[in-house]
Amino acid sequence: MKRRGFLTAAMISGGALATGAASPASARPGRDAGWKNPAACPQPYRAVTVRPGDSRYNSLTGGHNQRFVGRPESIRVVSTTEQVVAAVEEAVAAGRRIAVRSGGHCFEGFTASPDVQVLLDMSQFDAVHHDPERRAFVVEPGATLGHVYRTLFKNWGVTIPGGACLDVAAGGHITGGGYGHLSRRHGLVSDHLYAVEVVVVDGKGKARAVVATRDEGDPHRDLWWAHAGGGGGNLGVITRFWLRTPGVTSSDPTALLPKAPGDGRRRTIMWPWESMTEAAFSTLLRNYCTWYERNSEPGTPSTDIWGVLLANHRSAGVLGMVAVIDDALPDASRRLNAHVDAVAAGVGVTPVIDTEQVIPWMTPQNWPLEATGRYKHKAGDLRSGYSDRQIATIWRYLEDRTYDNPAANLGISGFGGQVNAPAPDATATAQRDAILKAVYSTGNWADGEDGARHLTWVRDFYRDVYADTGGVPVPDRRNAGSYINYPDVDLLDTRWNTSGVPWTTLYYRGNYPRLQRVKKQYDPRNVFRHPMSIAPPAR
Repeated sequence: MKRRGFLTAAMISGGALATGAASPASARPGRDAGWKNPAACPQPYRAVTVRPGDSRYNSLTGGHNQRFVGRPESIRVVSTTEQVVAAVEEAVAAGRRIAVRSGGHCFEGFTASPDVQVLLDMSQFDAVHHDPERRAFVVEPGATLGHVYRTLFKNWGVTIPGGACLDVAAGGHITGGGYGHLSRRHGLVSDHLYAVEVVVVDGKGKARAVVATRDEGDPHRDLWWAHAGGGGGNLGVITRFWLRTPGVTSSDPTALLPKAPGDGRRRTIMWPWESMTEAAFSTLLRNYCTWYERNSEPGTPSTDIWGVLLANHRSAGVLGMVAVIDDALPDASRRLNAHVDAVAAGVGVTPVIDTEQVIPWMTPQNWPLEATGRYKHKAGDLRSGYSDRQIATIWRYLEDRTYDNPAANLGISGFGGQVNAPAPDATATAQRDAILKAVYSTGNWADGEDGARHLTWVRDFYRDVYADTGGVPVPDRRNAGSYINYPDVDLLDTRWNTSGVPWTTLYYRGNYPRLQRVKKQYDPRNVFRHPMSIAPPAR
């Protein structure tokens, strides 16, 4: 799940009806070696260089978060591995600082930093198709989740357990783990990562493409491991993912990834802020967290259910929750309503919305249109529910009448289940004990508006929730750290992180030393870096 759109994004559990179709579909499938008839394949786009003064330049310099706008010397728009190798090698030879952008949805300004001189734009590198030789689906880094879902759905009836904002691109999403409303059933997207192609740079500045798989004995297996949750912009340029669920032996493409549900059953319940009391809010938040504490064991039927609690600031007028389940599952309606009723028990406030619906997977209303703007998001994973002191703090900030922003909220998404089945060191994702993901958000302030009051509110909110652990979610019996796809540079700043625990532990826990060793092997010159990238090990 990504940022805003928590409410609409939660409206349906991911999936699609199996079509049984086995023929591949792609924007430009001919770029994969698995295709046997190159003459029948469309040609890739040519590489394009955009510089200041070009009419396209201003449109290509910023990312999704409009707080950050870069001024690179050049933007290289690429669509093949060969083009990436050439662009990277040229930048390294010229001593130019390079950054890579697939969808541009980074919370921070990593690709729009003033020191970035060459921006590698991967948005045209966006094919999705079946590779029969590797018995896997190829997803290129510029493919948006919407394109991935639609292609997998329409041609093979399968899906991936990814996020709900369709304009997020696969490059960063998968590399950081990738989760969504099917993850409690099927794990992270990166748990289905079979192989990855990465353009890396050796100690002499020579660029080359390496394919790394999860196969035991693969000499590049550590490179695969690092890309299954280690985050983007660290080791090289990802040019291709191959996805296949572990343990699948079939060559049938309709069996390579999770089958998608045909319809999702959802219940939406919203309460008016004007009737909400601190006691009612505290009951709601405790109930919600308690349900996930008791219902997040991998493989149990309760992991069929996913939900989100959207605790909006009072200026939004309402707060509430959405819960979803695959409607084809046995007793889906009763199970879903038992969950929602357990969370709502004792709240004592009459809802303004309480609906139950069944909606086909690909219905447009199931997918949020994520507004762009200026925003700041901070995150923390939970192993158990909030303490009484934390709940009181959350209430104080959300009920604060001196701050007015309907886009400010705390969103808490269901997690755990199959995500927690692998060991913490099975991939680079270490948070295999979290049951909930919390995102503290403020945003949508206007062009020209001073964002200081918004930043102060969300930073103070986050710091005070985690006051007992130095202002950050230090892993302990309650906290599980944070998620690398939700980067927050404040965690590097001792003004906001007074815990004495480095940000690398909050995001990677015990996996960071191994990531550093992979960094040393595949990016010895530290070509690929940003404020929260993996650092080479100390000599």
